[in-house]
Amino acid sequence: MSHRPIRRPPNIGDVAQAAGVSRQTVSNALNAPERLRQDTLCRVLGAVQRLGYRPNRVARSLRRQESRLIGLSLRPALPDRAGSLLDRFLHALVEHSAGAGYHVLLFTPPDPDDEVSGFDELLNTTTVDAFVLTDTYRGDRRVSSLLHRAAPFVAFGRPWGDAAQHPWVDVDGAAGTASAVDHLVERGHRRIGFVGWPADSDLGNDRKSGWSQASRRHGVGQHDLLARCPDTHHDGAAAAAALLDRPEPPTALVCASDTLAMGALATLGARGQRPGRDVAVTGFDDTATAAVVPGGLTTVRQPLEDVAEAIVRRLDARLTGSPLPDLGELLTPALVVRGTT
Repeated sequence: MSHRPIRRPPNIGDVAQAAGVSRQTVSNALNAPERLRQDTLCRVLGAVQRLGYRPNRVARSLRRQESRLIGLSLRPALPDRAGSLLDRFLHALVEHSAGAGYHVLLFTPPDPDDEVSGFDELLNTTTVDAFVLTDTYRGDRRVSSLLHRAAPFVAFGRPWGDAAQHPWVDVDGAAGTASAVDHLVERGHRRIGFVGWPADSDLGNDRKSGWSQASRRHGVGQHDLLARCPDTHHDGAAAAAALLDRPEPPTALVCASDTLAMGALATLGARGQRPGRDVAVTGFDDTATAAVVPGGLTTVRQPLEDVAEAIVRRLDARLTGSPLPDLGELLTPALVVRGTT
């Protein structure tokens, strides 16, 4: 019985031989391409591609004192919510990070209300190379702390009210709620209410602005059809009830989140009204719950896969010293139409 030799993966020596250069030249092509002439660089990279050579990232990380780890703080799930976007975002972030040669390290800070302490611990022990921030807000202390330490990071969320000093990626909430209003107007609605978050929420105000601007554009703006409340199922139900109790109630409700929309659906159910027939309801985020409610919840889907890809692209540029793409990137969400409209 004959045995075929096991084919080993190509190494740096194989690439050097195929390209007719030294091992050091191959190393320069992979780690410091600016040192090589363009024709030499193209020859080496061509050999890398032909042979399918993959550098030993562990060895390279040790030489550079890199961990290839990206830190992301994991916050506890909050009660009375429709669901979290974290699972879908994490999956996309891990996938795109792996494609760029990084891994994601989840951590919980010693104090849930003080992520900065978690950043300091990881930076002091050189456990991670960079961070991803989520849920940014005006005057975010995490941002100022990481900028002070010159620690690479990219934020999922724009620098609300501040001049941008760091890379960020965000989703255009105003465009999302505006698309919901456009859809409802096409369905014949003229009194379209909005259930949103408290006035101190920049993210909530962004989503509210899309509703108000689109309503004015269509000539259906009604300032008295606005309700604000915390982002819980219970508060969403109460806010929807308050709007529906108006002398001239709305025939449709645009909600700032799926959680608030689920509260609105509960109010309709308690009153014997059917969503989509008696009162239309839209949410925002397209959480897992949106697809499984009876008939399905019409909602705005955040392009989290594109968000993750854009974040990793900026992180990689920061860590490799490559030119950054635009400092910030605002992505457009899409309306997913289901039974509630």
